[in-house]
Amino acid sequence: MVQAISCDLMCHAMQQLEVAGCRIVMHIHDEVVIEALKRKEVGEVSRLMGIVPSWAEGLMLNADGYETEFYMKS
Repeated sequence: MVQAISCDLMCHAMQQLEVAGCRIVMHIHDEVVIEALKRKEVGEVSRLMGIVPSWAEGLMLNADGYETEFYMKS
């Protein structure tokens, strides 16, 4: 159940990113890799990913990120 809920949360986060115009390149377990213009702030991407779905009201959800010119595991 935990993995299924985590997957649902990740899908919701990815939908939020797409609506905001982020181009998702790939996703790996608990990580989403996007291509974005330099003006796109990491904090804004983290905020979008931390939006709690209506079905999970009250869940304390947070996201963290980093910016790099090429993909690397943090």
